[in-house]
Amino acid sequence: MDAGEPNLFECLPWIGLRRPERRGKLNPALEIQGVVLTMFDRRNNLSDLVAADVRGHFGAKVYETVIPRNVRISEAPSHGKPVLLYDFRCPGAQAYVHLAGEVLKRERSLLERIAS
Repeated sequence: MDAGEPNLFECLPWIGLRRPERRGKLNPALEIQGVVLTMFDRRNNLSDLVAADVRGHFGAKVYETVIPRNVRISEAPSHGKPVLLYDFRCPGAQAYVHLAGEVLKRERSLLERIAS
């Protein structure tokens, strides 16, 4: 992590989702649907440590899909396109496609539980 960038655990108190007493004041029904690990670099041990920390804190809320650090994802906005249109075959775009499927599966499961 860059020393100038806030990390996940520094941001959570600010948005009020880490502590239930704050969440109730904002929106009592507010719930984290899922957590996505992004900019993940398998060559970097820090990525594994951060992932383990996040999974330890959020458990099943963390999606299995991990979005890798990928140059094509970074380039897409400068070309005025989302990565799926800029380079659909790059690993980053494919990870987002996989994540979309995982989100839909989780939402479908949640709706089935509510319906029954």
